[in-house]
Order: sequence, then structure tokens, then C-alpha cells
Amino acid sequence: MKLLVLDTSTEWCSAALWLDGRIVARRVLAEQRHSSLLLPMVDELLHETGTGLRQLDGIGYGAGPGSFTGLRIACAVTQGLAFGADLPVVAVSTLMSIAEQAGAERVLTVLDARMAEVYWAGYERGADGWRTVVEPALALPETVAVPVGGDWVGAGNGFRALGDALRPRLAAQLLRIDDALVPDAAAMAPLAARSFERGEGVDAALAAPVYLRDKVALTVDERRARQPA
Repeated sequence: MKLLVLDTSTEWCSAALWLDGRIVARRVLAEQRHSSLLLPMVDELLHETGTGLRQLDGIGYGAGPGSFTGLRIACAVTQGLAFGADLPVVAVSTLMSIAEQAGAERVLTVLDARMAEVYWAGYERGADGWRTVVEPALALPETVAVPVGGDWVGAGNGFRALGDALRPRLAAQLLRIDDALVPDAAAMAPLAARSFERGEGVDAALAAPVYLRDKVALTVDERRARQPA
């Protein structure tokens, strides 16, 4: 199986090729330059590996959660490439891609969502891949909780960005915390491959970002008032 995988959900821009289990990838700190960097990155990977776009079996993309603009860029580029080469696509969870990098069987993923909030979820690795223990959610950091069961590892840059609100409560319940991890196309590649193997590829027209924040204009106090007691 040969796949292209793209992610622009954070300030990082990344692309990867999955070539029958081998991963060739690029990642760069893009800040606001994702739209100008992503396609040249794809061209470079295809040229380096001697792979044509039409030789691929599909395209995976970081669907979210993450930056609104970044998610739209990855989705739009995926659709454009997939339409042109008549390829199916799969959406890959950005939070699950953090779990994939953590080197643990149970991972509490926490991604900086800006505006004093985080995206978070809990995943447990099983025989067929990752199982979702806590569904992805947008929350205030003080509401994030370690799932029951023990042996959980914390991962994601939310622990760095909002560590003052997270670490005092959670550090003692976690085996360790890796606060440098962010969504990455190379980590998404095996997740995308498993999705295609399960027959989850869809037409490019159905590609869509996953937004968890329904209203950006709320003040911090308004968002706090909406949290459950």
C-alpha cells in the first residue's frame, strides 16, 4: 500500500509517504506559511521516492482537532490532489497521532487549543490499533482528567502551554509527560494505512475537518460558564 499523508493542524507543516510500511517524511515549523509550503513538500517527497501521484492508493489528512485555518488547508489540498488522481481519502485524528508517538499503551493526549483551552482525549492500544477511551473534546485545562485504569502517559504540547493548570493535578497520576509532541504526518501514516485496510477510504468530496469549537468569539468567562459543574 502506498499513501500520502498531510497535516497542517498546528504551527507545524508535515507530509509523509507510506510505502508498503516504509515512511519518508518532511516537517517544518511553518507558522502561517502552510499553504505555500505543503505542495512543494509533497512534490519533494514524490520526486525523492520516484513515486507518481497516480501510483498511490489513497491520501490521509489530519482532520482535527486543531487550527481552523490549518485544518482547512490540509483538507483542501487533500481534496485537490485526490480529485486529480482519482484517489480515496481518510481522515486521521490529530490527537490519536500524538498517542501514536508516545511509546505507551495508554495515552492521555492534550493539545494546545489557544484561548486558554485544550483539545484532549484518551486512547488505549489494542491488537487492532487504538481504542478511544475518552472522546476528543474541547475543554478548560482544569477539567481534564486521567481515565481510570492506571499506567497512563501524558502527551501533547497542551502540557507545556497550560502546564500550570494541568501538571499540579495530573502529574502524580501519570507515568510520565511528554509535552513536546504535536500532530505529525509521519505518525499519521500507520493510522491512515490501518484505516484503508479496514475499508474506510471515502470519496474526496466527503473530506471534512473536525471542529470542536463551535463559537470562537466567546470570552474566557463565557466559556468557563458553559463548562459543566
